Amino acid sequence: MTEHEPNRADLQKDPSRVSGMFDQVAAGYDRTNTVLSLGNDRFWRAATTRAVAPRKGQRILDLAAGTGASSVALARSGADVVAADFSRGMIAEGRRRHGGIPNLSFAEADATDLPFGDAEFDTVTMSFGLRNVNEPKKALRELLRVTKPGGRLVVCEFSQPPSRAFNGLYRFYNDRILPVVAKSVSSNAEAYDYLNESIRDWPDQARLSAWIREAGWTDVAHRNLSMGIVALHRATKPKS
Repeated sequence: MTEHEPNRADLQKDPSRVSGMFDQVAAGYDRTNTVLSLGNDRFWRAATTRAVAPRKGQRILDLAAGTGASSVALARSGADVVAADFSRGMIAEGRRRHGGIPNLSFAEADATDLPFGDAEFDTVTMSFGLRNVNEPKKALRELLRVTKPGGRLVVCEFSQPPSRAFNGLYRFYNDRILPVVAKSVSSNAEAYDYLNESIRDWPDQARLSAWIREAGWTDVAHRNLSMGIVALHRATKPKS
């Protein structure tokens, strides 16, 4: 594959292909997401920030942070935030945009083999990244490992709308309208074909909650955003 040939991942989620795909869309990623989500990405980010409830003195891991838009929102609280992603292109774009924020640092990281010590973070959060990991259950265990006892997990991820009628409209938008819009606003429209496939293939709210419990988290709960297009999952690491 040449440097300028569009990189399209598939549901095998090979890490090098997925990270390469995100490298190619990094520069326009946030703008494209805002267009394709009809502006809902800002609402989802705000809801996630409220769920994390960052405070000064905390150390927070924002995994799959992309260009760091979610991390900046967390860092405004004064918390020490690490924005981590496995895409070098995303991290480079994040450093270019937000490198001057003193309590925000960037790290290249594989969700299934995090380069952090045990019990290092008060809270770990991951938005719209877990479904792109080829071993999501392993990633949930890694997040547990790097979290302090009593610390918290917040995962914001696409899900399955419980209303059959609304789910039909949502699928129509993703299958028929989103690809057309993506071609006009993205440098790699094929990447958004993959993202659509990954959303369709992703488990529903109950199944993801079960995965979180299986990984060792407790007090697992979720709430739907935008009629279940997205679900905000929360959990706690046992204190002992």
